Amino acid sequence: MLEIKNLRCGYDSKFFLQDIDFKVEDGELIGIIGPNGSGKTTLLRAITRILKPKAGTILLENRNIWHMHFKELARKVAVVSQRSEGAVMSVEEFILLGRIPYYKRFQLIESKKDLDTAKRCMILTDTLKVKDQLMGQISGGERQLALIARALTQEPMLLLLDEPTTHLDITHQVRILDLVRKLNKELGLTVIMVLHDLNLASEYCHRLILLNGGRIQKEGKPEEVMDYRIIEDVYKTVVVVKKNPISSRPYIFTVSEEDKKRKEIRN
Repeated sequence: MLEIKNLRCGYDSKFFLQDIDFKVEDGELIGIIGPNGSGKTTLLRAITRILKPKAGTILLENRNIWHMHFKELARKVAVVSQRSEGAVMSVEEFILLGRIPYYKRFQLIESKKDLDTAKRCMILTDTLKVKDQLMGQISGGERQLALIARALTQEPMLLLLDEPTTHLDITHQVRILDLVRKLNKELGLTVIMVLHDLNLASEYCHRLILLNGGRIQKEGKPEEVMDYRIIEDVYKTVVVVKKNPISSRPYIFTVSEEDKKRKEIRN
């Protein structure tokens, strides 16, 4: 579905992402991880044409995204960003914005199909109950669900999420990622999401891409990437990696300075 070849891009004269090469197969759920400033959001911006590469190509279904009309790209790729504008809009009005790529010339109001699609996406994301409330009045978890609903109304084949669990409590983190997994499994939606929480990334993703300093440090299944030596090298902190007793996925435990000193004294 998606192939990135020799990607090099950044801001102004600084080329931050270097030699980025990877493929995403149809139906995969990919996690992009890495320390702050490693280039995770920059990569998503390149995939969505917000940031133009200085070198390399990004192919969607074997077509260069820069050769595609913007509306065509918006019908294939949807983005859930970290920020939600439209605080004075109702939730339904906000979600209906996702239908803009399908508007015909001179169309000013939503068609029946637009309204039906938005309703279906609100039911799927459990946002129908808040459809008449203002975006600025609902909770952070509900806003994140509204963002996902808006993205789904684009009827995309590829969904990109930029840190969808940031600032959410553990209940809403699990709720959001369970929904993403459901969309991936039941609708066959291909997903790429940036995650800070390594344990959530390990638990929910088929494959991980670990960025470090603008380059791919490691790519593979969670058990291949979540090696304590790799994590310690990239994040510069001591960790212990064990298996989740339920899922058998790798789980990372951090080690505090106090615990390290206590261990050294005992040894």
